[in-house]
Amino acid sequence: MEAVILVGVQGSGKTSFYRDRFFETHVRISLDMLRTRQREKILLTACLESQQSFVVDNTNPLPVDRARYVGVSRAAGFRVVVYFFKTSLPDAIRRNNQRAGKKKIPVPGVAGTFRKLQPPTLAEGFDALYTVTISADSTFIVKGASETHSKVARPPQH
Repeated sequence: MEAVILVGVQGSGKTSFYRDRFFETHVRISLDMLRTRQREKILLTACLESQQSFVVDNTNPLPVDRARYVGVSRAAGFRVVVYFFKTSLPDAIRRNNQRAGKKKIPVPGVAGTFRKLQPPTLAEGFDALYTVTISADSTFIVKGASETHSKVARPPQH
């Protein structure tokens, strides 16, 4: 059982990464889809109780945002992994501008998230921490599985 927490500004590639790496194996928990914290809590609880692996696909810019998932996941026996999407503000805005309709976030919203974003650390309770960047040819580059215990990191799925 695995709890995956995605961290990054809007337009950094989190949802595309989920689709590419976890769609077949993990439930997606996203405020973009669920709209309220109450609905999010219901789906999170269902995953924890049924021991279903999941991905939290939100910006999660601050340690307090991530903590709401880490503690309960660890208590339920899940391995908790974080993927930090490292991008520049211009790149995030460029990718965000390619979105249509309500999926497109106003630039001040992206910039505000970028300003408050604090990269995750293993001290927050994660079992592994990966950094994700997007190459010039739009492929994901996943680096540096930092491990807390002597566990071996699961290689990224393709």
